[in-house]
Amino acid sequence: MNERALGLLLGYGADRLLGDPQRGHPVAGFGTWALACERQLYAPSRTRGTCFVVVTTAPWVGLAVLATHLPASRTLVTAAVTWAALGGRSLEREALAVHELLFEGDLEGARRRIRSLVGRDTSALEADALARAVVESLAENQSDAVAATLVWGALAGAPGIVLHRCVNTLDAMVGHRSERYADFGWAAARLDDVLNWLPARVSLLATAAVAGATDGTSAARRVLTGASRDGARHPSPNAGPVEAAAAYALGVQLGGLTTYGGQVEDRGQLGDGRPVSVGDIRHAVTLTRQVGLVVLGAAVTATAMGGRLRRR
Repeated sequence: MNERALGLLLGYGADRLLGDPQRGHPVAGFGTWALACERQLYAPSRTRGTCFVVVTTAPWVGLAVLATHLPASRTLVTAAVTWAALGGRSLEREALAVHELLFEGDLEGARRRIRSLVGRDTSALEADALARAVVESLAENQSDAVAATLVWGALAGAPGIVLHRCVNTLDAMVGHRSERYADFGWAAARLDDVLNWLPARVSLLATAAVAGATDGTSAARRVLTGASRDGARHPSPNAGPVEAAAAYALGVQLGGLTTYGGQVEDRGQLGDGRPVSVGDIRHAVTLTRQVGLVVLGAAVTATAMGGRLRRR
């Protein structure tokens, strides 16, 4: 096993064991840096927005490149960056916390707690609608926060992970379609779409593999064909396929009307099963964990095989 593959394994293990760093999280630090850069660079212009992406990300990607070239540091740097970028353990913890509140009948508490998972307006959502939001967040963030980290780690090591996590954070900050960020956030949103395209398809395949292992090849085929068809109904080219894949794997229906900032967005019907209920949250958490393990296995295997081929 080469250094990059070992680093991915160690980083994944650290996320499962420890979750996100409780203090001084590097992603939060990057967010503070990005806000400072935005104050200096903001203008309602795509050119300024592109400069903003370059200025905010380049120093950290450069540091990752330098760190991986230090003697005997590649494994440790890859492990540390993987741990910092992964969000699987924390994602599951927050989803299960919402489930517990809903199970206890604390609707207001669940509406507050779910804000750490979703950006939609949850103030008027009932229990099953909150459950749908949790399941959709698990599917989308499994791709963004787990699969993308492992895929880019396999392809480009620590610098690839840093680039993806920085751009994904910028997309969350400025990539939404508000009046302020319509042009300034364009570059961050488009680059995030590009960087997440492959991880989303890897997540889709991994979801089909999990469904096939559980319910047979017909279930895997159903996930693949259903997600390919329904994913295009979603406004996001990457969230659509992974949410649709989760819907078919779980036998539920996701998507539909969702409110963001007072505006209603139609995310299309994803899946042809029954409506989501509170009990589906636990099943979705299990699916998310299993998909992450499949992606980890694929990433480590591909990295190790690539290392052997380079040595020949």
